[in-house]
Amino acid sequence: MVTPTRALEAPLTQRPLCFVLMPFGQKPGAGGAKIDFDAVYQELISPAIGEAGLEPLRADEEMTGGVIHKPMFERLILCEFAIADLTTANANVFYELGVRHAVRPCSTILLFAAGGTQLPFDVAPLRAIPYQLSPDGRPANSAAVQAAIKDRLVEARNASTDSPIFQLVEGFPDIQRLKTDVFRERVAYSNRIKQDLAAARREGADAVRAVQRELGDIATQESGVVVDLFLSYRAVKAWQAMIDLVALMPPPLAATVMVQEQLALALNRAGRGEDAERVLTELLEKRGPSSETYGILGRVYKDRWEAAMKAGDRFRARGFLDKAIEAYRRGFETDWRDGYPGVNAVTLMELKEPPDPQREQLIPVVRYAVERRIAAGKPDYWDYATRLELAVLAEDQDAAGQALADALAAAREGWERETTARNLRLIREARNRRRINSDWVEEIETALLA
Repeated sequence: MVTPTRALEAPLTQRPLCFVLMPFGQKPGAGGAKIDFDAVYQELISPAIGEAGLEPLRADEEMTGGVIHKPMFERLILCEFAIADLTTANANVFYELGVRHAVRPCSTILLFAAGGTQLPFDVAPLRAIPYQLSPDGRPANSAAVQAAIKDRLVEARNASTDSPIFQLVEGFPDIQRLKTDVFRERVAYSNRIKQDLAAARREGADAVRAVQRELGDIATQESGVVVDLFLSYRAVKAWQAMIDLVALMPPPLAATVMVQEQLALALNRAGRGEDAERVLTELLEKRGPSSETYGILGRVYKDRWEAAMKAGDRFRARGFLDKAIEAYRRGFETDWRDGYPGVNAVTLMELKEPPDPQREQLIPVVRYAVERRIAAGKPDYWDYATRLELAVLAEDQDAAGQALADALAAAREGWERETTARNLRLIREARNRRRINSDWVEEIETALLA
């Protein structure tokens, strides 16, 4: 195991840790309205924890994926304080709350969004702080609720028992004597490594490899750190390093859907399309359909189609093009909210000779899906890239220019822009072959690749 020596070089906070259990991102609430849980954390929960003189520590989003890992248990057991947001009755949050109540007699605060959240019977009698949401899914009464959370955390310092297990089962074991120094050092070490990885991504693959060497045995590291390293290699397009890292991961982490999907992406980019196809088809058989899995599978077939075209194998190319369209279409049908596989399906339909007329039925659905995602708040690069491709398909130069500006502002990694530029090039070349002047698209491609 890597020792936390490096973490000790930086001063550790002396404030007690408060672990936050809650969903991430935007999730549908009662009636389908979106709840922005990141805003709830940033605007409501985290400031209240700071006002109470505590250090907020949110569960690593990378730890999700079907497996609860050792670092999560450590946080649940060893953090002096905890806050659980029970809004939407999220299954992961309730599991974590059960673990917390089983090992900590006090200092666990409960929250929920009022006006739609029906607390389950087993937790309805517990003291929970309600908060209001605005129409855009963000907290509406932050100041008042922050004060309530702060007061409850201060009250919890007096060790008033709030766990129903400790309240109802006399003599239930107490863990107050546990030593937490090593745990606190590991948290600081994890945060320091993530900062190092952020800096390394700006420098290139060699810098990321240097961070991996410092980590030592990958199997002993926190899953959040390992996944951050994994995606850092993706950011610098070190595809073989991604492939090699999966073999070093603990088996439960390596088997998660996200890791297997990204492994397939790396295999495909490394020129091993057949291996990528195998990983993805096995994942679909084991875990069922998902828009992301089908989207990556569509990319595998699209690459093989383009390779067959360059080799002059027209019949083989036609087969791969049909398989790519079908994979993207099935991905979009799996989750209509994800416009990325949808826009890839209609783009490839445009490239067929002659173009597939079914694309005219699909384009309005894809456009509606991406516009709803953007209107809901926190759109990412792929949302704007989808809007850009749709504008090019519609030959709307003004809309394409605005979508390009938004996409460039939201871009995170170079390979994302390269993917979009490649799609636009394929559209432009196909239309030029049909004597449709699309030279204006080339300027957009250049901007994406700059």
